[in-house]
Amino acid sequence: MLSNKDEELIAVATEAISQRYRNKWQEVGAAMRTRDGRIVTGVNIDAYIGRIAVCAEAIAIGRAITESGDHGIETIVAVRHPKPDEPGKIAVVSPCGICRELIHDYDAKARVIVPDNGREPKVVTIGELLPNKYRRGNG
Repeated sequence: MLSNKDEELIAVATEAISQRYRNKWQEVGAAMRTRDGRIVTGVNIDAYIGRIAVCAEAIAIGRAITESGDHGIETIVAVRHPKPDEPGKIAVVSPCGICRELIHDYDAKARVIVPDNGREPKVVTIGELLPNKYRRGNG
């Protein structure tokens, strides 16, 4: 079951992408709560050349670090805005593989809100989403 703080993060991410949605450019919004209690948002940056696109979660993490330093990730969530011809509404999405790596790199104990097969979203740890994480050296 989601806490009020988790619901708040989903609402903040939804608001971020609702305000900044641009078909074929910005369709994912993210919100994260840092371990010092701040909420930081981001929206994805798309590009004509797909490999230079940047995910909303990465933007949120970068903003948090830029604005006041790295204080860890308590919880993070991403939501996707449907395209104009798509049915449905803004909904929680799971982080991509690159974002899973990035979240884990910045806080191995981060909580992540993910979809749960049509039920209410649920909270998991980043370690559950990324078992056997690659580490440099012997670690």
